[in-house]
Amino acid sequence: MPDTIDRRRFVRIIGGLAFTAATAPRYGFGAEGKGSAGVLVEACGFDEPGGWVIDTQFYQQMGGSFLLAHGMGKPVANAKTKFKLPEGGKWYVWVRTRDWCPGEWEAPGRFRVKVDGKALEPVFGTEEGWAWQAGGAIEVDAAGEHALELEDLTGFDGRCDAVFFTREEKPELPNMDLPELAAWKDRLSGRTGQVIEEDEFDVVIVGAGMSGCGAALAARTQGLRVALIQDRPMLGGNASAEIRVHTIGIHGKGAGLLKKIDTEHYPNGDAKAKLDQDKRERTMKESGVEIFAHHIAIGLGQEGERITSVEAREVTSGQIRRFKAPVFIDATGDGWLGFWAGAEYREGREASSEFDEGWDKHGDLWSPEKPDAKVMGTSVLWNSTKGTTPSRFPEVPWAMPVAGKHAAINGEWYWEYSSPDLDQVKDAERIRDHMLRAIFGSFANAKKQPKNATVALEWVAYVGGKRESRRLMGDYVYTMKDATERRTFEDVVVEEKRELDTHYQLKETGAPTDFLSKAIFRKTGGLYYIPFRCFYSKNIPNLMMAGRCFSCSHIGLSGPRVMLTCGQMGLATGYAAALCKKHGALPREVGEKHVAELKKLVGYEA
Repeated sequence: MPDTIDRRRFVRIIGGLAFTAATAPRYGFGAEGKGSAGVLVEACGFDEPGGWVIDTQFYQQMGGSFLLAHGMGKPVANAKTKFKLPEGGKWYVWVRTRDWCPGEWEAPGRFRVKVDGKALEPVFGTEEGWAWQAGGAIEVDAAGEHALELEDLTGFDGRCDAVFFTREEKPELPNMDLPELAAWKDRLSGRTGQVIEEDEFDVVIVGAGMSGCGAALAARTQGLRVALIQDRPMLGGNASAEIRVHTIGIHGKGAGLLKKIDTEHYPNGDAKAKLDQDKRERTMKESGVEIFAHHIAIGLGQEGERITSVEAREVTSGQIRRFKAPVFIDATGDGWLGFWAGAEYREGREASSEFDEGWDKHGDLWSPEKPDAKVMGTSVLWNSTKGTTPSRFPEVPWAMPVAGKHAAINGEWYWEYSSPDLDQVKDAERIRDHMLRAIFGSFANAKKQPKNATVALEWVAYVGGKRESRRLMGDYVYTMKDATERRTFEDVVVEEKRELDTHYQLKETGAPTDFLSKAIFRKTGGLYYIPFRCFYSKNIPNLMMAGRCFSCSHIGLSGPRVMLTCGQMGLATGYAAALCKKHGALPREVGEKHVAELKKLVGYEA
């Protein structure tokens, strides 16, 4: 069949908008030529980030990977870099930043920009929403290299996406037209003229939490060439040293591999997560899996319904790579590959009657009479330490509308935020920031108590730990009754025994705070089982999924969503990818014709 735009397409997606081409794109298609000329310095590519950290979580929502001054109330060390101006004279400076908490107070994320050691006049991070803030003008004598610094003034999460130097007093600056912004950045950086590097693998896995790492290890044990793409600099997802949730659930039949990447049962948020991070990184490196950390998936290629390639952008350089394979595994949590490819998916809670998931004892808190948009929320973990001398913590008036009178010196898993008015994907930055206000405000309240005079913040995560968003639909939708009735399946590949466990916000039952949650547990009576049909897309034939985006109802997710169970899902899809190669089959065919072989690889005896 001849290739047509309907038959073959390449999709690049940013800000929820898809730009489609019939041939493999280079950089920046869809918005060429818009925006002023000048010199662009992207913050994620600074030579020395200093105490600033690179935040990649919201690339699809705001159009960049930005530097974040996450100092927990203490200004962080300056971020520094060098840049070149092509000629002398007057250059106007613009900074893409935001006031992340606007109100009747000084902006919490204020910072200065220095050029050749001299601070520009404005204080930045003071305008609402992601926007270009004017920085005035500088005079330079001649073309040449210059020094650029970001000086944090508060330690409270100032953020900078880019600094732009132009000869125009009123330049055309793309902002929240995100495809246009991406194309403009690529053009000014010189990336537009580059050739996109392509490579072929037996399987491409996007997302390197426990699910993705498990999938990669399993596929690699069968001799596959594996690409593992991860948007963060480290592996592990919620189990990583950035988020620090200990792994729970059971290893099932996969203990041999999962114990190499799991965690000890340390308190959530504990620094011991760093030890398990080292173990996980070492395991993955030694496995032979080809790891592409700090790469953000940004699009894909399709032929008909099949995915042919995935594109990912390296965070610091902005360079795009294209990964080709016959089969793909979505372990992103948010179901990004499936969403982009047009896979069927669900979000929110089903009506209790759809799958007979009601529980009269808890009513709507468990499962609603009518479907709604509620989901389990995002947690931000944190802790403090008690010293021997008194310490101070700044006033945080901007946090008090969220924290209220609540006081605390540590935060556990139930520091969680979900709202039916906010989408866990589209509004992820706002959700994370809401939790930061809750944490800093609650700690400030606690510091007013004499007993906490020597307590100081030790660690606050800036990467949110998500529980639920999109769920990609497979040939089977796993539900509450599958677990509570402990149904068996001929194609079982995952098992678990923990109670079903869904959360609701305490505010729903009258609590004054909206950032704390409570769990409802429902016993299952023992082991329950999940079939392979839940781990491949019902309408994208070469896509599998592992982790919290597997095929299930909202309540069906509540038990198996924990990381060891998700790791089992990863193992099953990794082994299935090997059988796809061995038999020249698609995932559904593996489930229909080769399930006994798959189960044996997983660990179930024939």
